[in-house]
Amino acid sequence: MRQVADGVHLITGVPPYAINCYLIEHAEGDVLVDAMTRLEGWLILKALRGRTLAAHVVGHAHPDHVGATHAVASKLGIPVWAHAEDAAAVEDTSLIAKRQPDALINTVFAKVMLGPGHPVARTLAEGDEVAGFTVLHVPGHSVGHIALWRERDGVLILGDVLNNQHPLLGFPRGLRLPLQTFTPDPEANRRSAKRLGELPVKVALFGHGRPETDGGRFRAFTGAL
Repeated sequence: MRQVADGVHLITGVPPYAINCYLIEHAEGDVLVDAMTRLEGWLILKALRGRTLAAHVVGHAHPDHVGATHAVASKLGIPVWAHAEDAAAVEDTSLIAKRQPDALINTVFAKVMLGPGHPVARTLAEGDEVAGFTVLHVPGHSVGHIALWRERDGVLILGDVLNNQHPLLGFPRGLRLPLQTFTPDPEANRRSAKRLGELPVKVALFGHGRPETDGGRFRAFTGAL
């Protein structure tokens, strides 16, 4: 686990940056954002050892973001928060593949990556506050996809609205839209990406790929979409 912004830490697996999740420090208890696949539950718990957690936020209900949600939340005894539009899929993970495009890879990933569902204790909505960040509803990659925005220093945790490397191959590196194979509504996702590009982003943190610390490059990419 390493710090990538003030009070924000990256937890990544093997190979590095293939799938990421994040820890946000907060005086009332830290918040875990996303939980990779069920295969990385042990890795997340190891990274969080000694921390006091207040909640686990699901950025969006896909196999590589909620796979270890049940294992981690149960072990730590923390509530799970998710957008209302994705809450049902967090609670019943069998719904996730049905909500994605009809492709064999989505069926396979669901079987390999997903753990059991977990109750959602709080449904999030646009404008809610989470550990000093503001919730933004940015649908497209999933209907309930959210980003977390901290205006005071320009930190954006945007999940899979954009990737910063090819999500399967790991290369080429660089900003890109998520693969349509995993994106039920590409046009809505494109609009969400353009919306995020209008923010004065200084640090962008992705579900796949390295942090982007060049806000100008981020805005130039989204502006060209």
